[in-house]
Amino acid sequence: MAEDAENKEIKEAADRLKNYGWKNITDSDRKTIMEYAEEYMEFLDMAKTEREAVEVARDLAVSCGFRDIDTVERLQPGDKVFGINREKSVYLAVIGREPLTEGFQAVGAHIDAPRLDLKQNPLYEDSGLALLKTHYYGGIKKYQWTTIPLALHGVVVLTDGTTVRVNIGEDPEDPVFLVTDLLPHLSAKQNVRKVADGVPAEKLNLMAGSIPLADADSENVKKNILAILKEKYGMEEEDFRSAEIEAVPAMKARSLGLDSSMVAAYGQDDRVCAFPALTALLRLEDAPRTSLCILTDKEEIGSVGNTGMESRNFELFLIKLLEKSGITSPYALQKMLSASRALSADVTAAYDPTYPEVMEKNNAAYMGKGISIKKYTGARGKSGASDANAEYVAYVRGIFEKEGVAYQSSELGKVDEGGGGTIAYILANRGMDVVDCGVPVHSMHSPYESASKYDIYAAFRAYKAFLGSM
Repeated sequence: MAEDAENKEIKEAADRLKNYGWKNITDSDRKTIMEYAEEYMEFLDMAKTEREAVEVARDLAVSCGFRDIDTVERLQPGDKVFGINREKSVYLAVIGREPLTEGFQAVGAHIDAPRLDLKQNPLYEDSGLALLKTHYYGGIKKYQWTTIPLALHGVVVLTDGTTVRVNIGEDPEDPVFLVTDLLPHLSAKQNVRKVADGVPAEKLNLMAGSIPLADADSENVKKNILAILKEKYGMEEEDFRSAEIEAVPAMKARSLGLDSSMVAAYGQDDRVCAFPALTALLRLEDAPRTSLCILTDKEEIGSVGNTGMESRNFELFLIKLLEKSGITSPYALQKMLSASRALSADVTAAYDPTYPEVMEKNNAAYMGKGISIKKYTGARGKSGASDANAEYVAYVRGIFEKEGVAYQSSELGKVDEGGGGTIAYILANRGMDVVDCGVPVHSMHSPYESASKYDIYAAFRAYKAFLGSM
């Protein structure tokens, strides 16, 4: 009888989900959604790079009682800890009541985003102008990065080991940077090229200055820029070799539409999932199983390197959790991973009525309909996908339906139209149950993406419900 009652409750919740969206929320719900979106937009403006996202996450975690795992000798249920990997990825955990070897609940998102990186020898002068050479990062449409205001964010590590932070272009008083484009009057040849070739990568050069340095014999403008850098940051030209400076859109996150129902901003792939994942863990009231939030780097270029999800540094964090919980069995790590469940919190393409030809309507994600579950990603015949099993998808659905979380199911466009991947396969390779679950986004990988505030808050509720479940 109890089981019948529970099944009836779940069915009723599922029926209610069919009508979820803006038109069926209360004034109080609308206020909550809008307030959460304001927090999210503030986060976006503070975290335009992976380093900045880690810094913001750490500050928020500390304010919520989290401690650095390396400062903790013994872990008990209810303890809150975090570990930072080279300032570019962060793992956070709330220790649950169940033994760690029984597995954990995890929500994993990435905090890197497409951008233009300065080359290691970027600065040069040509025709009385100083310019900076770039190398684009991630999958971009190169033409979208011309003639928009760009800011420089990053760090320069000087020869003596001093780290200097760079942030130019965000303050209203700051100058900005720009990639030029051809005027229509002279772009006849450019106009007939394929879109991908319209702006070659080596032409993504940033305008950096035009005033010559007095008394210089040659490269006067370049030398003036170097003098400014020396005065402001104490750096020499050679210090570019040990710098990580990213050119990102110098545009603030804004509400989109006359009804302010959406967010327009840079970097929403994948910070539109990272922020809900982080705040879901920070605001978790109860953790039956240990709950984790993974904010990782390098997803846009294959999750490679020692700060990407392929790195074993995540496993090192898990080993620390085990050891500090008194568990030292040689098989404990693999046993824990195989018993764990995860959501790969990454965005999906929202159906765009302007470009309906690339979508299959029955299996598309729509703005304002809640978070989207993607059973698999990949390309063509699911190449490179992590295809979640039906039992696990049903488990995730059950959590959302019981908690009244608005969700939908989707694929990333028509079967042979393209494709993409996430960190899901990496978690699955380690033995975990995992499915992709993220926010639908328009204009993905562009300098200014858009997402529904309703879906952003639905993601927060979905991740929180998942983290707090058994």
